[in-house]
Amino acid sequence: MKVSLFITCLGEVFYPNVGKDVVELLERLGCEVDFPSGQTCCGQPAYNSGHRKEAIKAAKHTIEAFEKSECVVTPSGSCAAMLHEYESLFAGEPKWRERAHDLADKTYEFTQFLVDVLKVEDIGATFSAKATYHTSCHMTRLLGVENAPMKLLEHVKGLEIKPLRNCHDCCGFGGTFAVKMAPISEQMVDEKVRHTEETGADVLIGSDSGCLMNIKGRMERLGKPIEVKHIAQILNHRN
Repeated sequence: MKVSLFITCLGEVFYPNVGKDVVELLERLGCEVDFPSGQTCCGQPAYNSGHRKEAIKAAKHTIEAFEKSECVVTPSGSCAAMLHEYESLFAGEPKWRERAHDLADKTYEFTQFLVDVLKVEDIGATFSAKATYHTSCHMTRLLGVENAPMKLLEHVKGLEIKPLRNCHDCCGFGGTFAVKMAPISEQMVDEKVRHTEETGADVLIGSDSGCLMNIKGRMERLGKPIEVKHIAQILNHRN
């Protein structure tokens, strides 16, 4: 199967090694991976801030960048969800709406692709640690992907998963929300840090770079010794 990697802005700038892990895992599972060089931001910051004109411009560019792709896979549930929102931008443009539908129909979040498309749950990973998992708001509520990450983590040898209290609560990132509502965002991420500490976990795992950047940044500022990792880093780990 041919797969196009949608790395996302945060992935490219802050988590390039996650992209490498995704590619290595997909290739190990028999996929042929390419990287459309024309890809840019999906337009989510503009969309969430109400800048419809700018969001449409970004959406059209992304649709064109991945139009020839057989499948689009991204290590970000939030950005995958945004690509599924494109149709709503083109109510008065039926041709673009159809092209947006075609892109959404072939776009998957990374763990969703592994479990639902490739039908793989045991990657053969080994990671000895006590961990907990943070669920991304957009990934679960908008994209509807909730069980795939846990199905994969349950098969990682040596990994003990501890339940995270109020796991479905937002970490406070929310894209531009963390900038516009910084005091509220800080209280939300502090609560997430406290709940993570309660589990006794050595590692917090997630599937969205934005959440991970926000939580890790707060962990470091508070001097917490808990590692924060993307699920692809766990699944691609071999002891």
